[in-house]
Amino acid sequence: MKVLIAGFGSIGRRHFHNLLMLGERDLIFYRTQRSTLPTDELKDYVVETDLEAALAHQPDAVIVANPTALHLEVAIPAARRGCHLLLEKPIAHTLEGVADLRAAVAQSGARVLVGFQFRYHPSLRRVKRWLEEGAIGRPVHVRAHWGEYLPAWHPWEDYRRSYAARPDLGGGVVLTLCHPFDYLRWLLGEVESVSANLATLGDLEIPVEDTADISLQFQSGALAQVHLDYIQRPPNHHLEIIGTAGMIRWDNTYGTCRVYRASTETWETYTPPSGFERNDMFLDELRHFRRVVAGEEAPYCTLEDGIQALAIALAAHESSRRGRRIRLEEFLSTALEGGV
Repeated sequence: MKVLIAGFGSIGRRHFHNLLMLGERDLIFYRTQRSTLPTDELKDYVVETDLEAALAHQPDAVIVANPTALHLEVAIPAARRGCHLLLEKPIAHTLEGVADLRAAVAQSGARVLVGFQFRYHPSLRRVKRWLEEGAIGRPVHVRAHWGEYLPAWHPWEDYRRSYAARPDLGGGVVLTLCHPFDYLRWLLGEVESVSANLATLGDLEIPVEDTADISLQFQSGALAQVHLDYIQRPPNHHLEIIGTAGMIRWDNTYGTCRVYRASTETWETYTPPSGFERNDMFLDELRHFRRVVAGEEAPYCTLEDGIQALAIALAAHESSRRGRRIRLEEFLSTALEGGV
C-alpha cells in the first residue's frame, strides 16, 4: 500500500522503520522540517512540505504522527480524500474539529485506527480475558500509576521544546500519557464522571501540568484512581484491579500480569511470549492497520474510542479548573457542539 507519514518525530520515525520491517516500500513523507531527529535516511523518499502536494500522491493510508495540536489539520483533509488513517493518540488537544473529522470519515468511508498501542500488549490482553471470564468477580476499584521522567525521553533534544512540554502543541502529562484512559475503558466499560487535580510540581521549567491525580467513576459503578507524572525516577507503569472475588496486577516494566482467585486462594502469573519487547506492540498495530486498510478487519481502536479518551483527558482539565466532578456524557455533548 502507498503510505503517507505525516511527521518525523519519535513516533513517526518508529512507524517508518516498522513499515520497512513489514516490507512496505511505497512511502511518502509530509514534514514541516521542525523535527530534531536526523533525516538522512529519507534521502531516497519523496518528502513534501505542503499537505496538498503530499495528498496529491494519492496515498491509500496516512499515518498522522505530527504533534498532537496539528493532528486534525492533517486528518480531516486526508479523510475527505478517502485515505484510511492511523491517527496517533491523543487524536487532538481539543474537541473542536472532531465533529468535522467524524463527518469526513462518514462521507468518504475512510477507516480510522487510533494509535493506543497498549491494546496490543499480550499481558493486558490476558487481563481483559480474565475480566471477561469473571476470574475476579465484579471489578470494583482500579489503580493505574504511570510516572516517567520527561527529560529522559528524548536525550537528543531539549525536552522543554518538545510537544509534551508545550501547551501550543497539546502537551502536558494528561494528554501525553493518556493511554490509561483508553485501556481502562477497554477493560471496564464507559466512564460516567471525572474528577481531577492537576499541578506543576517538579523542577522541569515547563508551562504545563507535570502531575495529575484523576478519579474516574464507571457506568458499572467501579471506581478508578489514575496517577500520571513527568517526574518519577525510575519510571513505573502498573495497574491493579480489585474485584469482588480476587484481584489482578499488571506491571509494564516486566510485562507480566498476575491474577488472584479468591475461590482457590491461589495466584496465577502470565508472562508474555519469549522475546517480547515494546516495539512488538507497534508492529502488531501496523499489521492490524494493513488489514484495516485492506478491508479485512474492523479497527480494533476506533475513532469513537479516541474521542472518548480525549474527552476524559479534557474533562480532567475542566474538573481541575472548576474544582468539581464532571459528567462525561454531558461534557462531551456540549464540547462537540461548541469546541473545547
